[in-house]
Amino acid sequence: MSSNLGSPSPIQPLNIGDVVTGGFRLYRSHIKEYFFIALKAYAWVIVPIYGWAKFYALSSLISRLCFGELVNQPEDIKSGQNFVNSRLGQFLVQMLLMSLIGIGIVLGFSIIFGFVGVAIGGIIGGLAQTSNAVQIIVSVLLGIVVLAVFLIGLFWVLTRFYLVDVSLAVEDNTNASSAISRSWELTKGNIWRIFGVMLIAFLITLPLQIVVQVIVTILQIVFIPLIEQNSGLFSLVYLVLVFSISFSSGALIVPFWQAIKATIYYDLRTRHEGLGLRLRDHEI
Repeated sequence: MSSNLGSPSPIQPLNIGDVVTGGFRLYRSHIKEYFFIALKAYAWVIVPIYGWAKFYALSSLISRLCFGELVNQPEDIKSGQNFVNSRLGQFLVQMLLMSLIGIGIVLGFSIIFGFVGVAIGGIIGGLAQTSNAVQIIVSVLLGIVVLAVFLIGLFWVLTRFYLVDVSLAVEDNTNASSAISRSWELTKGNIWRIFGVMLIAFLITLPLQIVVQVIVTILQIVFIPLIEQNSGLFSLVYLVLVFSISFSSGALIVPFWQAIKATIYYDLRTRHEGLGLRLRDHEI
């Protein structure tokens, strides 16, 4: 990676293109190592609770390694893995906390959405003397506005927690709950920049996701008739193929997203704390 991404000063934020480019370069330059870390993480998914925490920790390990590259303090995989493994319990706690927070957010927004729906019903009821066309138009417009506000509000809140795993994987004096607060602090005032980065990253990974979906669909077309013949062998082969394709594609995509996260985290810490973090002076 070149010595800078658009030559930002220590307090100047990277733009959306810089963040995506930086994340992609990190991903590309270490794709083999990151792929096998992610593949190892996916292998743990089949183990309930503990395995999910391992997946969470190993995925975050990729962000830790990327951040080390960005601040010119590269770390070997074994050392980084020892660090995240030492916090496995905290990753599990954070995973549970984020699940509870997610449930609370959805319930909260659902309640608000319900009250708003009742209010809209009252407004529409007040239009009883108007034509059906007017009622339909008003209903549709109000529905679109409410749905847009609901989605924007939900996205805004969820984005404030975008960096919880990176903070826990990188910072020394932190735990599950303080890392959540840390993400809330760092993302303040940067929601739309983060959204722009996430949108571009999603578009970059979309072709691979489409290809995977097409392959899985073809497998379904081929194997479902065979499975319906009560063949346990075909069911096993089908499951092995689907899981292999899903895990392999996931192991290609997850490191890219974690590299993007690390670059956003690097950028926001530079902006908020003026750490003067610089990218490495040679190609990563």
